[in-house]
Amino acid sequence: MNNPGPTLSDFGHDPLWITIIKAVAIFVFLMLGVLFGVWTERKLISRMQHRYGPNRAGKFGLLQSVADGLKMGLKEDLMPRTVDKVIYFLAPVIIAVPAFLAFSVVPFGPMVWMFGHRTPLQLTDLPVAVLLVLATASIGVYGIVLAGWGSRSPYAVLGGLRSAAQVVSYEIAMGLSFVAVFLNAGTLSTSEIVARQAGGGTWDILGLHIPTPSWYVFSLIPSFLIYAVCMLGETNRVPFDLPEGEGELVGGFHTEYSSSLKFAMFMLAEYVNVFTVSAMAITLFFGGWRAPWPISLWDGANTGWWPLLWFFAKLVIAFGFFVWVRASLPRVRYDQLMAFGWKVLIPLNLVWILLAATFKALRLPETDRTGIMAFGAVVIIVAFVVWLRFDTVNQRRKEARAAQVEEEFEQLREEPAAGGFPVPALDLPHYHGAVPAARVPTDAKEVTSGSN
Repeated sequence: MNNPGPTLSDFGHDPLWITIIKAVAIFVFLMLGVLFGVWTERKLISRMQHRYGPNRAGKFGLLQSVADGLKMGLKEDLMPRTVDKVIYFLAPVIIAVPAFLAFSVVPFGPMVWMFGHRTPLQLTDLPVAVLLVLATASIGVYGIVLAGWGSRSPYAVLGGLRSAAQVVSYEIAMGLSFVAVFLNAGTLSTSEIVARQAGGGTWDILGLHIPTPSWYVFSLIPSFLIYAVCMLGETNRVPFDLPEGEGELVGGFHTEYSSSLKFAMFMLAEYVNVFTVSAMAITLFFGGWRAPWPISLWDGANTGWWPLLWFFAKLVIAFGFFVWVRASLPRVRYDQLMAFGWKVLIPLNLVWILLAATFKALRLPETDRTGIMAFGAVVIIVAFVVWLRFDTVNQRRKEARAAQVEEEFEQLREEPAAGGFPVPALDLPHYHGAVPAARVPTDAKEVTSGSN
């Protein structure tokens, strides 16, 4: 059954008490999701590393996350003397609240009956709902920056600065990866983007009728791949968890936060952000709450409360992707992280947007396809020339650098002492025949033994 689902006109008609029920349900869903998410991540990583993971507190260790939460909530909250107390206290709140707000525009299902009222399984929707998610993600980084700044610790400040630079580069790439979806859906509303993926269409080009799948992950695969990388950078997860790099920053922006309730809020916000970006990936690329094939062949698959099950299953798979990446990939260097965001993801996004817009224009009726294709060919040629120019310059720089290294090695072969390493320093006193001064005994035993 082809159920297009709710649209913008279906929102804003719910009684206040139903809106409150929806908000509380989303809050409880995210809190329980964090508890089970922590347990699932520990279990999956332990199995991938041939360990058991949590297996003491409760059956299969299911109560371990509850025990950790109670411990952090009841633990003494230590506050260093030199911190800015107001900023130090507000930073965890600023990072946690936007993480929950972003889920308000995520569609969970179609129109359903709830206590005698017909309502969409979504708290609210806006004509620019996707931009709301980007805005809340941008506000959340203020919590990280303020946590580092308010701690007045060099490690925490460096972690906050890293996070600020990282979110700028990867949020630009993430926003650009949405553009192709907006071009195909013709809207920025999350519920209507899901509705556009209700059924496939056909692509008429050069007299050929090519069927297209309904989910945008197939027709816009470059956008999804770029977004999948940006999800890791946006949420500070491995291999892009540089703001928390314990190898060089101890603990990053939360170094001065003890394992208390404030630290728990940082941890809570991280997992909620993971669920948010996963839910947006499902909404924009995987048909939202719609059942996958072949379940979609059942007439009642996309009606009633069943879509909640399909959405939850997709969310579990997306979260498993985060866990798999964390258990498999090492952390990259910070310069590699920034270079990949600015020099690879953003240029690729711009090129793909140009191609996606060209394909979209070719599909419009009464379009001068010859002119568009000629313009596209000119753009491709210009882009290739620019790339060739930069590639030639980079090749010359590599050759010059290799020649310089070879020259330095040749100099070291002729003069081994020119480099200073590993040849030891030869100007120390004992190399010139100087005899070290007699050691004056300071210990009573040495004085006694000397007299004997």
